[in-house]
Amino acid sequence: MSYNANSSSEYLKNAVMTATPEQLQLMLYDGAIRFAVRGLEAIRAKDREAALLALERAQLIVLEMGNGIRREVNPELADRMGAIYSFVYRRLIDANVKQDEQALQDALRILRYERESWQLLVEKLQKETPGSATAGPTESSGSTDEPAPFNAEA
Repeated sequence: MSYNANSSSEYLKNAVMTATPEQLQLMLYDGAIRFAVRGLEAIRAKDREAALLALERAQLIVLEMGNGIRREVNPELADRMGAIYSFVYRRLIDANVKQDEQALQDALRILRYERESWQLLVEKLQKETPGSATAGPTESSGSTDEPAPFNAEA
């Protein structure tokens, strides 16, 4: 592993280990969006293998987000979020199997919306908790194609 890869890996490890649960969720959204965008680019380039790999990673992230829902905290909200993650997951699968840009755009639209909601939550919690440490990306990049710069290659 090169020095650059090692330092990137160390940065990721430190960011994850010091992040709040809300920031970890934001990082998951960032990863799902990043890989879905790569999948979209690969579909447009007619590169099925790259699309498969990128969309599979996005699917795994969304699946993990759904598995991380704590139903005991708020069952109604958990059910709604589970349905959203399930829908996004199915659209990512459709995009992958059928090389369907519209299915992927549907998934990306929801992921970006949910990421924006989490971003607002993180900012609100930081304002309400004076002296709270921030770890990882919490500022929106303003880009429509990429989430905040959290550059981890797993």
